[in-house]
Amino acid sequence: MIKKVLVANRGEIAIRIMRSCREMGIRTIGVFSEADRSSMHVRYADEAYFIGPSPSVDSYLKIEKIIEVAKTSGADAIHPGYGFLSENANFSARCQEEGIIFIGPDAHAINTMGDKITARKTMIAAGVPVVPGTTEPIKDLKKAVEVIREIGLPVMIKASAGGGGKGMRLVKEESQILDAVSSARSEAKAAFGDDAVYIEKYIDSPHHIEFQILGDKHGHVVHLFERECSVQRRHQKVVEETPSPIITSKVRAEMGEAAVAAAKAVNYHGAGTIEFIVDDNLNYYFLEMNTRLQVEHPVTERVVGVDLVKQQINISNGFELAFKQEDLKQHGHAIEVRIYAEDSDNNFMPSPGIIKHITEPLGLGVRHDGYVYEGYEIPIYYDPMISKLIVWGETRSEAIARMKRALYNYKITGVKTSIPYLSRILEVPAFVEGRYNTHFIEENQQYLMPRKNCDGQCEDVAIITAFFDYITKLEKIQPQAITKELGNNWKDFGRKRSILRL
Repeated sequence: MIKKVLVANRGEIAIRIMRSCREMGIRTIGVFSEADRSSMHVRYADEAYFIGPSPSVDSYLKIEKIIEVAKTSGADAIHPGYGFLSENANFSARCQEEGIIFIGPDAHAINTMGDKITARKTMIAAGVPVVPGTTEPIKDLKKAVEVIREIGLPVMIKASAGGGGKGMRLVKEESQILDAVSSARSEAKAAFGDDAVYIEKYIDSPHHIEFQILGDKHGHVVHLFERECSVQRRHQKVVEETPSPIITSKVRAEMGEAAVAAAKAVNYHGAGTIEFIVDDNLNYYFLEMNTRLQVEHPVTERVVGVDLVKQQINISNGFELAFKQEDLKQHGHAIEVRIYAEDSDNNFMPSPGIIKHITEPLGLGVRHDGYVYEGYEIPIYYDPMISKLIVWGETRSEAIARMKRALYNYKITGVKTSIPYLSRILEVPAFVEGRYNTHFIEENQQYLMPRKNCDGQCEDVAIITAFFDYITKLEKIQPQAITKELGNNWKDFGRKRSILRL
């Protein structure tokens, strides 16, 4: 039985994992880099150990250092979270070699599904629909041209390793093939150390739909339904929801069966996600598998009522799944948005700095997974996501209204955040009506640009106005308090108040 878990991650996901461990009576070990000495996950863990300099390559990606800390601290198991080493087959294998439980799949499943070309072959053999394309790396450009002519333009050139939109190029004309293959290879080599790329038919008006799956070590696999992830910017998800507003019950059942078949094809155990591309006619095709917990897993937890981290731990303990497919139901609607420390009005530039004030949204149906606090300095070394905001409602319209309210109540000062941008997304007619695809952001720029005559200072003006209204009322009812608040420089105060009124 797992009694002590080392969480090989940082930020909100580290805290989220530790919360479930605490409910299960499991002690937690945190690890931190130089930049994270004052991070909230270090405070929340039962124990915490320093693992290296701020850059992740020198700390959170150091397999041997993390293994050393696990052995020193007496950890039974390691939970990798997402990102960093979560889909590293070598890490999973090293844990097994050292007798440490890796809370995730084995190295075979990670290797098979982590390489997209191998995954495509595996899915074809399992009878899972895949997007038309090649099942071997592109080596001969002349052959590549022949294949593209056979498939038909447009096509995508995609890296076999990695993800996150790196090593991907859209080809609409034959004249673009050479440059697309060359640049995709170069980017894939730099990002993943592997320049293998393949060809895949480009689906017009694509919807990105993913299915959450759970598999135990006894051969049982279930799906926990779908998540709609089509609101994306540069292939990075921005808003996720479940159920999908476009999927019918018939197609949902078919896709769920395909997701289970995909997991069984690699004897998968743990939590994972089968991702599909869906066209406007609801034809669906396997895209890839994420062999880890997803950033957007809370929406599934809220609608299905299952704690996915606890399930991961139970599976790692060797338990059978406590439920069958027919036991799982969707109830209500959930939406998640990702809050980034970035300036969406300035080409989404990262906005590291010190949090001066934070008011987290509360109320019925609201969940906030974050890790920052007042006085905390957001480091420059990691992804700028600082929290996730999740809401639930009986209906999709109620969930949207609740998310609008929660974003309105969410106040962070000291750094720029994506909150205003997310609020604008919820107002776009295509989103409100549930008729959007992965082109949503580029097709709705007129709604997503900053409000005119505001210049990003509306909230500041509102705060100043509210403060002076407070001072004016205080002056009338408690003149001594106003003297103490502002001092005796009444003339200066009067000038400032007159200017503001003008």
